[in-house]
Amino acid sequence: MPYDQKLRWAERAISEFYVDTVDEEKLVETAINAMLEKLDPHSRYTNAEETRQMTEPLQGNFSGVGIQFNMQKDTLYVIQTVAGGPSEKAGILAGDRIIAVNDTTIAGVKMRNTDIMKRIRGPKGTKVKLQVIRRQVAEPIDFVITRDDIPINSLDAAYMADATTGYIRLSRFGSSTDKEMSEAVAKLKKQGMKQLILDLCDNGGGYLETAIEVCNHFLERGDLIVYTEGLSVPRQDSRANGWGDLKDIDLVVMVNQYSASASEIVSGALQDHDRAVVVGRRTFGKGLVQRPFPFPDGSLIRLTVARYYTPAGRCIQKPYDDYEHELLNRYKHGEFYSADSIHFADSLKVYTLRNRRVIYGGGGVMPDVFVPFDTTQYTDFYRDLTARGTLHQNAVAYVDAHRKEIKATYPTSDDFIERFTVTDDILDNLLAEARRDSIKFDSAQYELSRELIADVFKAIVARDIYADSDYFRVVNRRNPMLVEALAIINDKRRYNSILQGNDTAGR
Repeated sequence: MPYDQKLRWAERAISEFYVDTVDEEKLVETAINAMLEKLDPHSRYTNAEETRQMTEPLQGNFSGVGIQFNMQKDTLYVIQTVAGGPSEKAGILAGDRIIAVNDTTIAGVKMRNTDIMKRIRGPKGTKVKLQVIRRQVAEPIDFVITRDDIPINSLDAAYMADATTGYIRLSRFGSSTDKEMSEAVAKLKKQGMKQLILDLCDNGGGYLETAIEVCNHFLERGDLIVYTEGLSVPRQDSRANGWGDLKDIDLVVMVNQYSASASEIVSGALQDHDRAVVVGRRTFGKGLVQRPFPFPDGSLIRLTVARYYTPAGRCIQKPYDDYEHELLNRYKHGEFYSADSIHFADSLKVYTLRNRRVIYGGGGVMPDVFVPFDTTQYTDFYRDLTARGTLHQNAVAYVDAHRKEIKATYPTSDDFIERFTVTDDILDNLLAEARRDSIKFDSAQYELSRELIADVFKAIVARDIYADSDYFRVVNRRNPMLVEALAIINDKRRYNSILQGNDTAGR
């Protein structure tokens, strides 16, 4: 019997003759998953709902009501409405609490966020009824909102880190990323940007085409960005189009162990061309290309069909052995704290294309300047405050009680960032909340983490009242990776020395 008929025969035999009733759909999906698990860690099957949830953040929009929210004590709390979106037009305000959706109570019933989103989201043009509790209004307010397309941004922050240095943070590479980045660049140039720090930390990747678009901002016409090749897929080169608006500015790229896929295409290409100084920690190591094979019911297989290679010929895909625990193993081996713990085989050595610096393939992009993970303020007490949501919830509650006062006292985010102080009274209230949440207090750990706790609290308030960028404007002041990136880009002698391969102290 031909092997391609065996699976069909087995499924038919089971469905027709098995002793009990069989869920045929589940049986087939299990068989597909079992086949893909034998291939590589990134080939996978998703059902129709999983496929929709997976592609939504990359496609750049979904249909809904247009709110950004958090859960506070089992209640959906509106942080802000999307400008011009359905909720803003209907009159939903920041600070409102949504307690029911289409007459189904969602407050105080421990409903999962995903289940709440399913109820609120829906096809464009359909209506949803929301019941809202608002401060200083005695009775709940009912809103009927017509759903519309809501954009999903991939740019977390864009601001001037100093008088001449722009900072842009990308969280993913989606369909709207290049447009968002172009708009941010134009805005920063008007504010005096002469050099740029591109933050790709924690960016898990996205569309290959978007990574190419981002590289186009920086590289010269004809520069190779990436090439892909597989057993059944002939080599395909992607080159810069030469239309870039940032080809002549100094550039630092920040990466860490969670920077993957498209992030590695960008950082790898810019490093290979000696176009940027890469700062941070070794990236994840995903160098495989997946192609979607959709089924009529909306499910699909994402099958690995090729490997991608950086312009210098590096394949940065890490080995499949112990793939699930590889990052944990890096941590155990001390890699997050010391560059000396990282060893590459000579066979993985390649050279950058312009200055012939030594770089390595075989498991992520190794930065030009290593920045260890900072644990000086990370204590068990701080971990528990964040892991249990106490710090976040307390900051949200503070905003809820003081929103008008804060906005009146600090009309702009600049005013807030420069003048707002997290007082002892605010922290005492947080500690009282921690006790109610049964978090064990340790005075020594608290003193170590106090400034970090205050910064994160302030950052959450800033994001809630002003904009997402303001969260990073606050927390980045103490970010050792950004501090190092700024030091390098503002020291032209060192910046150029690194790109020439004469400064390896940070590796």
